[in-house]
Amino acid sequence: MKRTLIIGASPVQSRYSSLAAQKLKMHGHEIFLIGLRAGVVFGEEIHREKVEWTKIDTVTLYINPSRQPEYYNYIISLNPKRVIFNPGTENPEFENILLNTNIVPVRGCTLVMLSTGQY
Repeated sequence: MKRTLIIGASPVQSRYSSLAAQKLKMHGHEIFLIGLRAGVVFGEEIHREKVEWTKIDTVTLYINPSRQPEYYNYIISLNPKRVIFNPGTENPEFENILLNTNIVPVRGCTLVMLSTGQY
């Protein structure tokens, strides 16, 4: 299973990031969470700081492109295989940076990818 970092995690269960956390866990993926507010989502702590996790396979973004630059170096330092840009998070600048560091940018929806077996 894929160790997945959700950036933009929210304890509000109706938010897409929360729904993604639930579905990822249901599919057996280990999740790690960073958000603006501390909290717990499906038994996992939401961290407000950038934690140096290891062996992250996928980063899935739920933050506006204007907030992404502060995460560029952090995400690259985690060396994930891919970064998923969920609808509304598309960022051509960051996508190009990722391509230049051999990290695959994916424009897609984590929820759809999970439900169609493409995750």
